[in-house]
Amino acid sequence: MYRVAILGDRESVLAFQALGLEIYSPHDSGETRDTLDRLAREDVGVIFITEQLAVQIPETIARYDDALTPAVILIPSGAGSLGIGMDKINRNVEKAVGSNIL
Repeated sequence: MYRVAILGDRESVLAFQALGLEIYSPHDSGETRDTLDRLAREDVGVIFITEQLAVQIPETIARYDDALTPAVILIPSGAGSLGIGMDKINRNVEKAVGSNIL
């Protein structure tokens, strides 16, 4: 059974703990990278990460784009969206369908 985790600032991810997700609040890009890589090696199937943290480690996020697990999903934080999560979804839909239907 795979686990689900979320990485982001404490204010943005704390509510997800009530839903049973494992929450992580790394303080810098190095800790974010290390946490993401560690979770990927463990039995975590889905990792949500706030866009604000994801922009700090784009090369690490890119390594997991073609992997079956974990699925790394970018979400907005409490501070709002940067739009990169939706851009990634649009690119994946376009790749799968052949055109952007969103």
